[in-house]
Formats: sequence, C-alpha cells, structure tokens
Amino acid sequence: MRILVVEDTQVLGQAICERLTSLGHGVDLIGDGKRADELLKYQAVDLILLDLNLPGLSGLQLLQKLRQRDDDTPVLILTARDQIEDRIRLLDEGADDYLTKPFDFGELEARCRALLRRKQGYATNVTEHGNITVNRDSRQVFIDGELTAITNREFRLLEIFLGHLGRVLSKDEITDHLFNFNETPGPNAIELYVGRLRKKMLKGDLAISTLRGIGYVAEITKSSKPQ
Repeated sequence: MRILVVEDTQVLGQAICERLTSLGHGVDLIGDGKRADELLKYQAVDLILLDLNLPGLSGLQLLQKLRQRDDDTPVLILTARDQIEDRIRLLDEGADDYLTKPFDFGELEARCRALLRRKQGYATNVTEHGNITVNRDSRQVFIDGELTAITNREFRLLEIFLGHLGRVLSKDEITDHLFNFNETPGPNAIELYVGRLRKKMLKGDLAISTLRGIGYVAEITKSSKPQ
C-alpha cells in the first residue's frame, strides 16, 4: 500500500520508511506539515503516519484540514504525549489510532496492518476469497490450503486487487499504490507484476482481466466462505 510518513526527525522517519518498505509498501517521507498538506490535496495515499510536532503546520492542524476536506484516509498519530486528554482530543479530531514514542516497530507494523485492513473492510488479518486464503500477519497466501510462494511486492499487488474487486484500476492507480515517489518503474513494470501474479493465481479463484487501454479488473470467480 502507499503510506505517507510525516515526521521531521530524519533518523526516525528513515527508519520507519525502511521498515515498511521492506514489507513491500510504497513509502514516502515528508518532514514539513505544510508540504504534506499540499501533497495530500491532490495525491491519495492508503495510510498516513503523522507526527504532531512539525514545522510549517502542526500534525493536529494537518489532521484537521484533512478531515475538513472529508478525506477519510486512516491516520496513525506518532506522539510523545501520553496524557489521556491529549489522546481523547486526537481521536475526537479524526485520528484513527495513536502510538506513543518511543515505540516498538513490531507494534507499529501491527497497527498499520489493522488500519489498512479496516480500510479494505476486513475484520481480521486472515481472509478467504474463494479458495484463496490471505494471511496479512505472515504475508502468506494459500490456495486450496497449499502455501503459494509470493514476493512482498506481488503480495501487495494482490492486496490492491482484493481491496478493489470489480473495479477497473488503471496502470497509474496501481503504480500509485505499489511504488513510492522516488521509484521510477519502467513502462512495462505493472504488466510484468500482473503477469507474475496471474501465474501464481492460476489455481486460485481470482481472475484478473486486462482491459486494453484502460487497465485491469479483478474478480473472485467463486463465492468466499463466510468470515
């Protein structure tokens, strides 16, 4: 997924980006609240990790502006404040979750998974889609109960399609979700990744159709078992 980290402490911001990038996410770092606000006016992301003490515009002000635009992007606040009143205000202003500094990176990953999962409408990290089982904790995929070898980026591409079933996704949209701003994927990169994922899903109930000149649409060919 595309994640924006808004954190002005460069060392911490880079560490977060490296950790999330290693999981296959497209991650970008901005250290200024005003710059982040300008970016979010035209660039959609799947999750925002937001520090409160920022130059240009505070994290709280950025959050308020985001919600005033009716932008429902999940926001995880990274804060050194541990007073209950501060936490209540952040949640009331539209934050989806918060994590108090210093924090464990394992907990950060778990909270990110939870917010991304909820955005896609899933109650748990293990979901079934026809004969395909996806475990977001372990980043594993099973088809008819058998483990299917899949890379981190292929896993994220699978998540993108499962999160937009029945909807046409252009190459640009997929690129926005799959890569960060600093990456320059080749013109055939999306075709390559989609082709690889198709091969690995041959025995699965996920059909990815190509609409020439438009993009791709994914559908489950059999009904999923009740969650």
